[in-house]
Amino acid sequence: MRFSEWDEKMMRRALSLAKQGQFSARPNPAVGCVITRQHRVIAEGWHQKAGEPHAERVALASASESVKGATVYVTLEPCSHFGRTPPCADALVEASVSRVVVAMQDPNPQVSGTGIQRLRDAGIHVDVGLLAFETEVLNKGFNFAMRHQRPLVQLKMASSLDGRTAMASGESQWITGAESRQKVQWLRAEQDAMLTGIGTVLQDDPSLTVRLDQASLDAQRCYRNAAHQPIRVILDSDLQLPLTAKIIDLPGQVVVMTAELTLTAQPQKLLQLQQKGVAVHGVAKQQTGQLDLKAVLAMLWQCYDVQRLMVEAGATLAGALIQADLVDELHLFKAPVLLGDGARPLCFLPGLVKMADKIQWNLQSVEMLGSDIYLQLTPNHKPQ
Repeated sequence: MRFSEWDEKMMRRALSLAKQGQFSARPNPAVGCVITRQHRVIAEGWHQKAGEPHAERVALASASESVKGATVYVTLEPCSHFGRTPPCADALVEASVSRVVVAMQDPNPQVSGTGIQRLRDAGIHVDVGLLAFETEVLNKGFNFAMRHQRPLVQLKMASSLDGRTAMASGESQWITGAESRQKVQWLRAEQDAMLTGIGTVLQDDPSLTVRLDQASLDAQRCYRNAAHQPIRVILDSDLQLPLTAKIIDLPGQVVVMTAELTLTAQPQKLLQLQQKGVAVHGVAKQQTGQLDLKAVLAMLWQCYDVQRLMVEAGATLAGALIQADLVDELHLFKAPVLLGDGARPLCFLPGLVKMADKIQWNLQSVEMLGSDIYLQLTPNHKPQ
């Protein structure tokens, strides 16, 4: 299908609208909709928050005139099932629009082509695929989770030129500059959850919060409350988490994943954490003694609707995720400093003894942030 310049212009407008909901709409995807007649925009809308009207219904409600015979541009296939809101495909059918242009098919198994078919069965002309790549990127967490039944895992790491993350003492503030640290805040703002290990908590007492003010969010037209925080997840096999840890007392939900046997072995600590508002889940251990990372990811998806998960952890957990093929994106910040042989390594990767054992990554982008280099990479394999 060859789309016209007008089609592309209107879909880009719909994408621009959709981006305003990229923080607030989750766990739903960010969706925008534009309705036109004779090269005039007569209505538009975007999905602001889960449970509230979808983009198509917002646009229909805002129409300045009848939409009968109009063309609709929507960034994601209209839903065809009853969830917290009625099906949007039915609303478009009832409105008697003549054409619907869809950027991409919904990967949600509850939809996955049925919305498009519902429109076509009603005699509405449907074209699919305009700016599909851009829409895929906008909702990459939602799309990935729907296809793989686990969150998209983004591993954030910061290192010196010689691949070190901290001095031998653990001192690490700051390797990278202010520009890199601000970029990390925006990356955190995109997440549903942050993940770290107990070692990092005991060593650094991190907050793992988003520290962006409302003015910064408003400047980027992000429909998000600055007080909203991603879920903070801690892997803690033996419930060593101190009750005084900063990560517990800050606003937002805290989840601890521990070993199943620990739940019965430490009932008092379990109760103390629960009284502090911490949710604690038991997870099976692997033969290595580590928690089953695949089970952790599955639980975060099933229990908390986590679609995008950023990992900020030490060398052990980072290496374990990499070797389990569970890292989907690597966000690496490199500072122009050298820390020396005694400093802490980027990650532990035991078992790599030959060049053939190397773990290959694909470089997606490089950006200068002040004096630092910011690299985005993806693994050279299919997601597990």
